[in-house]
Amino acid sequence: MDGQSFEAIESEGLEKWMEGIRKDLRDKTYKPQPVRRVTIPKPGGGERPLGIPTIRDRTVQTAAKLVLEPIIEADLEPEAYGYRPKRSAHDAIQKVHKLLCEGYTDVVDADLSKYFGTIPHTELLQFVARRIVDRNVLHLIKMWLKTPVEERDENGRRRMTGGRSSRRGTPQGGIVSPMLANLYMNRFLKHWRITGKSKAFRAQVVTYADDFVILSRGHAAEALDWTRSVMTRLGLTLNEAKSSSKAARKESFHFLGYTFGPHRYKPDGHWYLGASPSKKSRQRVKQKVGDRLMHGNVGAWEEVRTRLNQMLRGWSTYFSYGSRATAYREVNDYAAERVRHFLRRRHKVQSRGTEHYGYPRIFGELQVSRLGPPPRIA
Repeated sequence: MDGQSFEAIESEGLEKWMEGIRKDLRDKTYKPQPVRRVTIPKPGGGERPLGIPTIRDRTVQTAAKLVLEPIIEADLEPEAYGYRPKRSAHDAIQKVHKLLCEGYTDVVDADLSKYFGTIPHTELLQFVARRIVDRNVLHLIKMWLKTPVEERDENGRRRMTGGRSSRRGTPQGGIVSPMLANLYMNRFLKHWRITGKSKAFRAQVVTYADDFVILSRGHAAEALDWTRSVMTRLGLTLNEAKSSSKAARKESFHFLGYTFGPHRYKPDGHWYLGASPSKKSRQRVKQKVGDRLMHGNVGAWEEVRTRLNQMLRGWSTYFSYGSRATAYREVNDYAAERVRHFLRRRHKVQSRGTEHYGYPRIFGELQVSRLGPPPRIA
């Protein structure tokens, strides 16, 4: 919002800039600046709003997070995996798969509607105050929750929303937002534990921020009804169109980009409970490959290849768990095809390029990253 860049701060003197922030905090004159709202596409369609604070406010939020996170972390339930030290999405994915294989195959596939934007401020601050007693820190958090948001319409006209009148939401994009979101979601997990629902429903919960599943042995419908009721009491709303109970031995469900449920082993045709990159995840990475190899990309091949490889390696690192051979083959084939067409156009090769830019050359001499082991070449 303030137009300030990292380079400008460095050129003007970092220590002087930092000392100005220290002085404002000590003198209690610090006031957060409005955040800028941008939107990014959501994997399931639609757009996700992000609130981007200024560098100055991100710096203060990071300092606060370093102090507050260990205190808040001590209270979080073990079923929560998102945005926590020494925990990752892979841990949550492996836990879900392990529970399925142990017989927890009646699943609540749940989705909260606009979670970050609907967290009630009053209840959240009360929950924070149970562990944080410093009134100055509590005031900082309240100011961040009440920060105005700048939005622009399709004509570029500026509009301010939020501010002191806002009662809900923590900007998705702020440094402290994931920590606060975890803390509020922890109310649901604590209530689950205290009321003994793991035993009553013969079930376990796995959460990653606002994304969660409940895996049970025969009580998914009851667990879904209970969850709907509790979320309502917490001021949150289940997305009914995306929340349902499923029998994972017969039908698939999706969690953190993976598809869980029945998988077929092609060599002998037997079925097993597996985890693999979802169809949407495969489509997204292919779209990104295509975007990097558009006809209008006139960058040097080495530069184009570097960016392409970074994206492919990142995708394959995340999707390195479970049954991935089919997904890797699909992405490899698509990447090879797009690279072939990209270079054929660039170098005006008259043929389809299958011999000039064959599979071995693309993933060998041209050094495009190949997902999985190299193919056998007769």
